[in-house]
Amino acid sequence: MKLAVLSAILALAAAPALADPVKATVEGGVMMGTQTATADIYRNIPYAAPPVGSLRWAPPAKVVPWTGERDGTKAGVSCMQTMRADGAPNVGSANGPMSEDCLQLNVFTPKGAKKAPVMVWLHGGLHRYGAGWIYDGSNFARDGVVLVAINYRLGPLGYFAHPALTKAAGPGEAVGNYGLMDQIAALEWVKRNIKTFGGDPSNVTLFGESAGGGSTLALLATPKSKGLYKKAVVQSGGGWGGPTTLADKEAEGVKGATALGLTDATADQLRAAPAADLIAKVDGTFGPFVDGRLMKETSAQAFASGRANDVPLIIGSNSGEDSLMGEFGLPPATVGKLLPPAMRAVYAEEAAQGDEVLGRAAFTDRAMGAPARWTAARAAKGKPAWLYYFSYVGSRFRPMVTRSFHAAEIQYVFEYWGRRTPLSMIKPDDQAMATLMHGCWVAFAKTGKPACDWPAYDPKSDQLMEFGAPSGVRTHFRKARLDAQEAVALPTLELPK
Repeated sequence: MKLAVLSAILALAAAPALADPVKATVEGGVMMGTQTATADIYRNIPYAAPPVGSLRWAPPAKVVPWTGERDGTKAGVSCMQTMRADGAPNVGSANGPMSEDCLQLNVFTPKGAKKAPVMVWLHGGLHRYGAGWIYDGSNFARDGVVLVAINYRLGPLGYFAHPALTKAAGPGEAVGNYGLMDQIAALEWVKRNIKTFGGDPSNVTLFGESAGGGSTLALLATPKSKGLYKKAVVQSGGGWGGPTTLADKEAEGVKGATALGLTDATADQLRAAPAADLIAKVDGTFGPFVDGRLMKETSAQAFASGRANDVPLIIGSNSGEDSLMGEFGLPPATVGKLLPPAMRAVYAEEAAQGDEVLGRAAFTDRAMGAPARWTAARAAKGKPAWLYYFSYVGSRFRPMVTRSFHAAEIQYVFEYWGRRTPLSMIKPDDQAMATLMHGCWVAFAKTGKPACDWPAYDPKSDQLMEFGAPSGVRTHFRKARLDAQEAVALPTLELPK
């Protein structure tokens, strides 16, 4: 199942407005929002200056004030990314207008909220696609939580380095990780402004899925983000990437500039290149990396050394993460064939079903399952952590789908089915799963503990919560396989001794 299929389910539904608009004053000016039966909603709120011209590939600057009332009743643009020619949602579920001037966020707040817990959502999309406007936080607001969903710079506009840009930066100024800088700037905006919406700036939960989950892990490893959130949730965020350095990214950036016809490029020449050309012609491994200034180590290194920001953590993965293999160009059968004999022996049950089944299982464990368990074990040395495994398959996907594909859990976490899924397709067991999972996340935001009979993770007892059919606590889940993945992967991560 393609990532776009589920993401499209979550595309924003237009909320019916009541007679009177709502207004809020934030940095920059007055926002006009929308009332619904469950929430006050403000869309398209700038949290930083437009990152254009001299601010392209620069840390986010302060919001530019506006005059009058800014319309916050409609979704803003998406950040620059590759869109489908037919107008349908892309891999990250984005469609419609896009622009470099995209650093905005959306707030869903309970009516009359006072010191309500806050959750800040980082969308997924391979650090190349997606947008905050896609996600509807109305049911979080209904249940007493202020939900903030943000945009951040993507692809070569979000994660790009070049010797000329490094030279042009100020002394010690962070370079390269512009998407990560945007996320920090949004969290700082929340800390300064969320009281306006009835939110409690001292009770912020950071959460994200896929690229957003990976970003959450990166922020946990970034000292500058410390104190901007009190809890974190990582949904299918991986976490076992080897260190990529600023030098690596600069070399990649030189190749990208050459693809634009810019050899020996200056910072001004790079910043003058059309954004559409950057998206179309500059390729790379986009996402947070060790630039040595903002991010000084990988998330795995930070957790291994005990230097990660110590906050309560929920982390987990899905049973069908192999749905990502197509996006990464990995033929499952080829992956299965390449596994060494010792690994094949651990996966004897899957190997007996053929190389494709073997490859899919090994990928799922290596990419998401094993890193989640390992990270939970390291995090549990400080504040408590909770580990989960999402295996539930929605009734409308059965029997075509037997595993819960990447991103399938989002609609249950948000308890929101989207404009593309009529309620007639939602069965009682689907709603029961959404009620359960959404309730766990809401309780975590409110109290720092998921109040749903889910024990905190302890490596000795090795228990996780499976959200499946049925749900329940599992002990030593896939232990031999995940142990084998650790034995192979950890030596490649350059962890501290």
